Order: sequence, then structure tokens, then C-alpha cells
Amino acid sequence: MMDNSRTYKTNRHSCYDLEYHLVVVTGYRHPVLVGDIETRLKEITKRLLTENWGCELEAMECDRDHIHVLFSAPPQICLARLVDNYKTVTSRLLRKEFSEQLRPYYWKNALWSKSYFIGGVNERTHDLVEQYIHDQKSKARFRTVQKAKRNGNTVHGA
Repeated sequence: MMDNSRTYKTNRHSCYDLEYHLVVVTGYRHPVLVGDIETRLKEITKRLLTENWGCELEAMECDRDHIHVLFSAPPQICLARLVDNYKTVTSRLLRKEFSEQLRPYYWKNALWSKSYFIGGVNERTHDLVEQYIHDQKSKARFRTVQKAKRNGNTVHGA
């Protein structure tokens, strides 16, 4: 059932309800967004979007090689600039803090692929996108089990 109780946000000159689904992929899809790197990426993401850009973070989840972020933003935000800043800051901080772990994968000054996905979310698609983002961990586990079965291996805890 659809929730029609969403409220509009306001600022000095506008009333709005703008939500976006952002997906950013690691360069060469290296599976580095795990453990402490994943935890730190989520901390940086939350701070960057809320404090620096004035956005509201709705949902966020990582798979090993990409992150999904559901957020709302005021209409004055230039999304291309936000994404560029997000990729630059997170790449710089993660490569600095986890240089030893990331060195085998990234020898240039980039963590992320040059491309990204950003799509608008509305009251009809919000719940679906939010559920999709939360399901990322279970989907990753499912793919690992399926791959192991195809290769004739067993996965403990599956």
C-alpha cells in the first residue's frame, strides 16, 4: 500500500519533494567496499550529504563494488556537482585512510569509475527503491552462493 503522508520540504523560495537514487561504482568493479572501508564510506557519505550539501539521507547500502544512496535534495543543488564532489572527497579520504588495502587495486588517483547512475524517485517508486537498496547485502550473498555452486564449491553458512 502506498504511503501518501509524505510532506513537502520548504526553503526561502521553494516548496519541493525531490528524491534521488545514486549508484556509484568502483573503478574496474574491484570488490573493495567491505569491512572498515565500507563502514568509513558510509560515515563519509552521511556527513558529506547532510552537512556539506544540506540533503537528507533516506537509505544507503554497499555491495562489494558499488554503493546505493537514496537522498532528498533542495532544488538549488546541482546534481552533477554534488556527485563529482562526492566521488572526489570519498575517493581522496578512503585512499588516504586505507592506502595499504587499496594500493593493489588503484595506482592512480581514482577510486570510482567515471560513470554513475542517478535517477529521480517519487511517491510511487520510493518504497521500491528503498527496499532494493536494503536488499543489496542479501543479493550479494545469494550471488556468492550461486557462483560457488556453479564452480562445485560449498559455502559455509549458506
